[in-house]
Amino acid sequence: MRKLVVALTLLTFSSSSAPASDLIRKACLKSGRSAATPDTCLCIQRVANARLRRGEQRLAASFFRNPAKAQVIRQSDRPDHEVFWVRYKAWATEAEDTCAKKSKP
Repeated sequence: MRKLVVALTLLTFSSSSAPASDLIRKACLKSGRSAATPDTCLCIQRVANARLRRGEQRLAASFFRNPAKAQVIRQSDRPDHEVFWVRYKAWATEAEDTCAKKSKP
C-alpha cells in the first residue's frame, strides 16, 4: 500500500501546458508503470478533481520535475503549504483506496 502512495506522488508529473483537470491522468499514463492503465489513471484523476484544487494539481505535478520541491513543501512552516500537504495526503490515500479496488480482478 505504501508503494502505491509513493507511486501516486510520482504520477503527478505532467507538462504545465496541460489543463489542470487532466494533469494527473496524463502524468499517470506517461509514467510507464504497469499499473498505469487508462482506467486506473482516470480513476486517480477523478479523485484528484474531487480532492485537489486546480492550483494544487499544478503544484503536485511540479514535484516530478523537481522532487526536492515536494520535500520543501512538506517541511514548510507556511500555513498554505501545510494546508496543501494535508489535502495532498488525503487525495493520495483516497486514490489508493478507491483506485486499487477498481484495478483488482
